[in-house]
Amino acid sequence: MRQGLKATKEFWAGDVIFSEASIAAVVFDSLAERICHNCFRRQDKLQRCGQCKFAHYCDRTCQRAAWPEHKVECGAIKAYGKVPNENIRLVARIMWRLDKEGSVVSDMQLTTLDELEDHINDMQEEDMKELKVDVHNFLDYWPRTSKQHTIDSISHIFGVINCNGFSVSDQRGLQAVGVGLFPNLCLVNHDCWPNCTVILNHGNQSAVNTVFHSQRRIELRALGKISDGEELTVSYVDYLNLSEERQRLLKTQYFFDCTCDHCKNKTHDDVKMGGKEEDGAKPSEEQVKEATDYCFQMMEKMDKARLDGDYHEVVKICRQCIEKTEPILADTHIYLLRMWSTMSEVQAYLQNFEEAAEYARKMVEGYMKLYNPNNAALGMAAMRAGVTHWQAGLIEVAHGMICKAYAILMVTHGPTHPITKDLEAMRMQTEMELRMFKQNEYVYHSMREAALKNKPMTMMHEPKSVEEGIKNLFHRRK
Repeated sequence: MRQGLKATKEFWAGDVIFSEASIAAVVFDSLAERICHNCFRRQDKLQRCGQCKFAHYCDRTCQRAAWPEHKVECGAIKAYGKVPNENIRLVARIMWRLDKEGSVVSDMQLTTLDELEDHINDMQEEDMKELKVDVHNFLDYWPRTSKQHTIDSISHIFGVINCNGFSVSDQRGLQAVGVGLFPNLCLVNHDCWPNCTVILNHGNQSAVNTVFHSQRRIELRALGKISDGEELTVSYVDYLNLSEERQRLLKTQYFFDCTCDHCKNKTHDDVKMGGKEEDGAKPSEEQVKEATDYCFQMMEKMDKARLDGDYHEVVKICRQCIEKTEPILADTHIYLLRMWSTMSEVQAYLQNFEEAAEYARKMVEGYMKLYNPNNAALGMAAMRAGVTHWQAGLIEVAHGMICKAYAILMVTHGPTHPITKDLEAMRMQTEMELRMFKQNEYVYHSMREAALKNKPMTMMHEPKSVEEGIKNLFHRRK
């Protein structure tokens, strides 16, 4: 493991330990026409750069703000005659910036890119081949008029991106839409049960006058009390994976063996794969193994039906699996949690809200037993469950879940993040409805029915952004 970063003072939950702008960031190839290349917001109608025909922007404001960085890229794409892949585009943007500004681009930067690990010598043969192809294509793309670099220094930046690239999300924080490089963040070591989380803050890039733009940046936020001198850590992988799987992912992607306490002690592994205990009685190991294997097979079928966009088939598979395995598996079994999660998503999508709400609640209760109380994934799951209960007209549980989600996201995302603001609006809405419900249930339900009839699904609807996010989980066939 690298040296890492230590706290120089005491921090409390929700404190921003540092924020940092990227050296460079690019939109994923697959989303190049749907995401603004300047502010990374998802927009329905984007204007494209008249010269390279590749870069897309919200409007003139974003285009002007992006021009200093896009200028050289624009010429290079035109001269090359095609658009290179996202890795090549990111490496090129990084190198142009370093050539222009030197190896330290801000006063806050704690390391140069030369000092970061590239792990090229640890790469698998297949990855090595890909790297060589990328370097070869990079050399074709890189303009003759730009400063020339050695193959070693180009390869080094590719290697650094491979193990340190950070996913950049859209303005709602619901989907990864690009990749960027944040040097200070690269210094923060991994722990499966970390004391910090990283969130992308889009800043303000909508002001017409670029003087008022604040940069897109990541924020490292404390998840709880951190003492002076304590090492700062973030998690590179989802804790919901078993320790063996987390270690495999970390080894293949980041080239180190995780020795954190949760991996050493295999913390929670037993309950993540455990049987259901009722009145002191437990199913046999054999029954649990059989149910686990069955779940695994059904998950593969379910994923296929999901990709095919056959949601009724997804529901059928989930229902069959849940009926067979729920009596045997613990409510923290990660395969069962996956089934509940998918079932609630799909049923909400098909507007079967009561059933969706029931599975969403089970999923959140399971997550609460496994995740750190301030984990962002737990917050997002509670938000989804709150929205689903709201849609089902179960206002008391809905309000409770939304309050829970809001408390977590205040720590992980902070009060100004769009998703926290959405949640605050939902919290006020559900609080108002709950008061109405407590005064007179009958009046509340009849008003709700009337509202739904006149304006189907609007009064009870979550803000559009969240709904879009849930829809984005399904890649519908066009």
